[in-house]
Amino acid sequence: METEAVQIDVEKQEHARKYASLQRRMMLVDLLLGACYLIAWLVLGWSAELKNALTDWTSNEWLLVAAYAIIFGGGYVLLTLPLSFYEGYILPNRFGLSNLTLRGWMLDQAKAGLLGGVLGLLVLEVIYAILRSFPGAWWLLAAGFLLIFNTLLANLAPVLIFPIFYKFTPLQAEHADLVARLMRLAKRARTQVRGVYVFDMSRRTKAANAALVGLGGTRRIILGDVLLNEFTPDEIETVIAHELGHHVHRDIPLGILFGTALTLVGLYLTSLGLLWGVSIFGFDGVADIAALPLLGIVFGLYGLVTLPLENAYSRWREVAADRYALQATGNGAAFASALKRLANLNLADADPDSWIELLLYSHPALSKRIAMADAYTPNP
Repeated sequence: METEAVQIDVEKQEHARKYASLQRRMMLVDLLLGACYLIAWLVLGWSAELKNALTDWTSNEWLLVAAYAIIFGGGYVLLTLPLSFYEGYILPNRFGLSNLTLRGWMLDQAKAGLLGGVLGLLVLEVIYAILRSFPGAWWLLAAGFLLIFNTLLANLAPVLIFPIFYKFTPLQAEHADLVARLMRLAKRARTQVRGVYVFDMSRRTKAANAALVGLGGTRRIILGDVLLNEFTPDEIETVIAHELGHHVHRDIPLGILFGTALTLVGLYLTSLGLLWGVSIFGFDGVADIAALPLLGIVFGLYGLVTLPLENAYSRWREVAADRYALQATGNGAAFASALKRLANLNLADADPDSWIELLLYSHPALSKRIAMADAYTPNP
């Protein structure tokens, strides 16, 4: 597995372009379905009817929000289940990316749905509690709550959430040299990590990945077993150096703050939309749970409009992390080789159209990243 022997597989790139094209179509269908679902509930009066029916059952605001969310959210899950099955199970198997059985996919969906439902309901309950108590300034307080929530989630996810889906084990003695290299790399980056772990990514996919996850005492280096088995130590070192670059540049906290700023503006615009909806649709104030579809429409449109801005910010930080990886390792050839392996294993389109990259890519095109790595010359 020599670095200089790695090339991007031309045939796999053809499949990657087809796969990416189908994924974009599925994303468009999902957006249209979601929009039609929200508009139907709002315009056809289903939302108000459900709220009235639930009000006859309970006068407790917390129970009302929970019951509405379960019925409203459950309907959307059922509506999009065929799309989720096609996009999450059929397509990856057709293109040779998945190792999941149908039973395994269904189990993962159940876990993700339960976890997402619990966390989503928690967020919704808090936001509606803020709406009821502070109808004028709710958007500002909700943004503050989401900042705290996202920070806690980033800190606790490696300990509480990731193990629900993957098994993590410390790298064994046979990889002692690699562990030592990565720990030295982390030390040079002034990053305290709990250790280097491998997780059983191959149970679900043939793709490779690695990350630096967690904050503070939960921070650790994790390597997918596919990456550990298919990549050379030099290549793995450059991949982790890229992840450490994000830490050195404080990209995680800055990303949370950037996201919070966008969310703050989005929530303010949503507050204006809710005020408009109160008069147009006859809601009982901004805290009326029947206005939830309108909240989703306004905030969803805002998220769609600002997606290119979010991706542009992300690409900027990814370029900086790539530069750090090259400077920290001085090994442009290994980094270019690692990126080529990722393109082949993950079936990633290395050279998408410029407009697609501009609108949808959170990372620069692999071809650009590889060219930068190939052109890198260590300082003498």
